[in-house]
Amino acid sequence: MTVFKLTEELLFPSPVYADADGLLAIGGDLSVQRLLLAYQMGIFPWFSKETPILWWSPDPRLILNPGELRISRRLMRLIKKEPFDITFDQAFDEVIKGCASIKRPHQSDTWITDDMVEAYCRLHQEGFAHSIESWQHGALVGGLYGVSLGRAFFGESMFSRVSNASKIAFVYLVWFLQAKKFSLIDCQLTTQHLVNFGAREIPRAEFLRLLSEALKHKTLRGRWQFPADMLNPALKY
Repeated sequence: MTVFKLTEELLFPSPVYADADGLLAIGGDLSVQRLLLAYQMGIFPWFSKETPILWWSPDPRLILNPGELRISRRLMRLIKKEPFDITFDQAFDEVIKGCASIKRPHQSDTWITDDMVEAYCRLHQEGFAHSIESWQHGALVGGLYGVSLGRAFFGESMFSRVSNASKIAFVYLVWFLQAKKFSLIDCQLTTQHLVNFGAREIPRAEFLRLLSEALKHKTLRGRWQFPADMLNPALKY
């Protein structure tokens, strides 16, 4: 097994050298430039407070084509009732901190460290990272965040304080990406929750090919805003 140790030089080894679990490299930093390079190469950081920075490129890779979104009848009925106010890029800092605060099964600590929060807030300030928020009675009750490059969106994490708050935020994100002609949502690691939405595993080589095509398009950089005439696309179903 070979795991590469990064230096201050801004480069990564090819993802094909990742080990069986997807671990590729260790070290480096979380600068905007290094993070953008990593995403462009199909690599993402994932580590804990007890470890150095770890870089991953798993095989297979879970992806969702925005046009293949599946929504259960139960969830669609709920969306039509408009239980939440959905916004984009209105509370990025709160969303990522909300994701960091949620305790998850089989995890004793969050992987969203303080350094990760600071790094992705910088990406947001540069117009590459985005949040989708669910509000209820003026309070933030759920949401998700990720990174956008070309016509690819790299999902990072989501949280809910009220049932279905993150699910509905995710649906609105996918509708937005459909409208903007995005071709790829990188879900990174497989969960049944995302499979239920239509995500599927593909070989890493196929993921890298799809990513290369998506990156040929201009990045939709800056603050995102959901079009007023699409505030409840569920009404057309």
